[in-house]
Amino acid sequence: MSFKLSITLVLSLLASLSAVSAQQCNVTSTCPSSAPCCSEFGFCGTGSFCLGGCNPLGSNSLTSCSPEPVCQNANHTFADFSRILSNATYFDGNATKYDWVVNQGSIINTNSSGGELAMILTQDNGGTRLSSTRYVHYGTITARIKTGRWGGVVTAFITMSDIKDEIDWEFPGNQTTQGQSNYFWQGFVPQKTDGMVHGNLSDTFSNYHDYTIDWQQDTLTWLIDGQAVRTLKRSDVTGSDGVSRYPSTPSRIELSLWPAGINSSAPGTVEWAGGMINWDDPDYKAAGHFYALVSSVTVQCADAGTNPPNAESYVYGKNTSAFTPEIDVTNKTTVTNGAGALFTGVGGAAGVWSALAAGVALALGAVLV
Repeated sequence: MSFKLSITLVLSLLASLSAVSAQQCNVTSTCPSSAPCCSEFGFCGTGSFCLGGCNPLGSNSLTSCSPEPVCQNANHTFADFSRILSNATYFDGNATKYDWVVNQGSIINTNSSGGELAMILTQDNGGTRLSSTRYVHYGTITARIKTGRWGGVVTAFITMSDIKDEIDWEFPGNQTTQGQSNYFWQGFVPQKTDGMVHGNLSDTFSNYHDYTIDWQQDTLTWLIDGQAVRTLKRSDVTGSDGVSRYPSTPSRIELSLWPAGINSSAPGTVEWAGGMINWDDPDYKAAGHFYALVSSVTVQCADAGTNPPNAESYVYGKNTSAFTPEIDVTNKTTVTNGAGALFTGVGGAAGVWSALAAGVALALGAVLV
């Protein structure tokens, strides 16, 4: 569960904008050499398509995607936004310059003591999502959050890898006394959800709580205010085929506030999120938006003491397959040639349209799959 795109909507928009169709990509249909990078939205391209979210298994080769900036211990606070790039399409891979990028929507600073980051949802902006510029390959991540409180509006703190390994803390709708934990392996959605509900919290809208993902090589633990509420062992999800369906690939940290209760969402998603969003809610009318607050994000990297001193990036090793990803730590630079090559190489004009379509789809609808 997270910010997901309606591919049908993307394709419909592409058809209306251009006679040339953008090429989709996945593990069984990889990108051509002319547009080698499979973006997080499942389209082939170059430039920003090769940065955060680029799926190496759907790309032309395992080396098509840019290297992933290596994890560094950090305590991110938000007294100002100087370390946040407000438009992710201008990010060039330089994680020494920015800690976060805004993929969608908008943020504001509440100017409270110590600083607060407010993620904004309006009827027009489709919600807000931020991603860390650095990746985590096992470690402990704690986000201090005040959630939303409105039916159909979902607050989320997750980790997401480029091949769709995912670990979630989510807070759907007006359920302000609980949080929900979940995980996914390479984007596979089981018939029966692995999500769990953790209740008896003081009001999550009015009160800050610390939500932690303690992700180690063999155990994954979700904590609230320092107390473990769920643990998953790698051995629990290793099948008789020997395949471990356990999140195991470097991941970005993502924070989001997204609209699940809208017409383009699946009925089950709307129900899970607490119904359709009421845009006439007094809170919305008064402020002009819905919001969730983030006070801090703390990252402790599991590999911080073992990586070589000059380590800059993670890359997928040459023996990587869907079932057995291999991760190497390297000194390869993560910086590209800059934003000048954005949205190119997807069949000419189709590249522009596919990028635009992805943005519009995110603004118009998020679906839970």
